[in-house]
Amino acid sequence: MRSFYLPLPIVAASLKPFYRLALNARLPFAVQRKILEAASPLQTLPHGTVSEKLTLAGRQAERITVGATERTTAVLYLHGGAYTIGSIATHRSLAAHLARESASAVYVLDYSLAPENPLPAGLNDAVAAFRELVTSHGFSADRVAIAGDSAGGGLAVATARRLVDDGILPAALGLISPWVDPGARDAQFDRDLVVNTAWSFASADAYLHEGDPLDQRFAPLHGDLSGLPPVVMHVGTSEVLYPQIVAFHDKLLLSGVEVDYVEYEKLWHVAHLQASILREAADAVHHMGAFLGATVRTSEVVFAEPASSDLV
Repeated sequence: MRSFYLPLPIVAASLKPFYRLALNARLPFAVQRKILEAASPLQTLPHGTVSEKLTLAGRQAERITVGATERTTAVLYLHGGAYTIGSIATHRSLAAHLARESASAVYVLDYSLAPENPLPAGLNDAVAAFRELVTSHGFSADRVAIAGDSAGGGLAVATARRLVDDGILPAALGLISPWVDPGARDAQFDRDLVVNTAWSFASADAYLHEGDPLDQRFAPLHGDLSGLPPVVMHVGTSEVLYPQIVAFHDKLLLSGVEVDYVEYEKLWHVAHLQASILREAADAVHHMGAFLGATVRTSEVVFAEPASSDLV
């Protein structure tokens, strides 16, 4: 475990001007992508990280482990970025911390982005990637979780919905501030430390293109949530997305889905990205990773000799 972290107020103060620059609706998406890519090396990797480039369903991907490289469980990670920006590079550090805390192989997918590839291109990529992990990489579906942040969180839910409807049940969902209603235009305020509505609305329009804003593939909040696997979900109480995530949490419970839900008063939108420099973020990733790691190993317990260490 890293022994040196920066104070939360310093990290927050440093990030605010960066996000105001990078997530600017007046900048072309290509420029936004380059700004985020340039900053990604500042978020470091845990000791013992091994990263392997590969393809999943014809898309670039990265398999990340920390410690032992041979793993019997996996997490398909779908990065955030409002469906228009973000990449393997911007989320490599977060994925590596999640790999360490879950003791699983984390596969980060470079799914298709809008506006070049609107809905349902990214969803099709994610569903196909999960299927390939099961058919070609030696995992059973009940040992693979799906996780994501922001838009990637919404995409994780949409991916799970498609898989469940096709008779395939992932082990769990790990959702960090999931964007579950991108078509909503009733935000209580127009900016938090990370997200501003001018940028997010423009990105949502680019992703939806000519689609229906109530389509559950775009807005899982308005869809069927029954039958989804267990969910661990985090959100900051000061986020623009907070009200819709609370509504989503309530609907999950009404739909009979098991949910481990945590609200953070001090953390901002997807602060988990700063796990390498902020103790509070590292603790949040630890909580999510522990939940996912225990859940994907449940099926192993069924076939193993009874032992107190099965879920460790």
